[in-house]
Amino acid sequence: MEEGVREEVGFQTFCNEALRLKEMDPRTYSPLALAYIGDAVYELIVRTMVINHGSIQVNKMHKKSASLVNAGTQAEMIRLILEELTEEETAVYKRGRNAKSVTTAKHATVVDYRTATGFEALCGYLYLTGRLDRLVTLISHGFEKIGELE
Repeated sequence: MEEGVREEVGFQTFCNEALRLKEMDPRTYSPLALAYIGDAVYELIVRTMVINHGSIQVNKMHKKSASLVNAGTQAEMIRLILEELTEEETAVYKRGRNAKSVTTAKHATVVDYRTATGFEALCGYLYLTGRLDRLVTLISHGFEKIGELE
């Protein structure tokens, strides 16, 4: 019975209650804060997809995940799905892309790094607003377009 209640409430609500999180408006977060959580959410989605390929060596899973989580791949994905974004999503992406970060990627151009930051900000925003279905749909379309979905 408890299990069914949790499913009806939803993951986001359950986390908020269980962790005693205060209510926040994701629109008030800085784009880099959105990218911070978005990076983690995107990586979890990638790792979920990678582990679904079966039991393989962890090193191979890590290499596959790393190839999908890097700034170059993220930048390529967002460029390919940009026309699918709503006005609101595009605005969040652009805020993230234009944010001034003190760090840069080791193996990416500045343009790709900033584009990837915009993608991560969008991921974070969709996650924090509880739109996991939209988040996974966009990532799935991106994976299709770069040839990562079978």
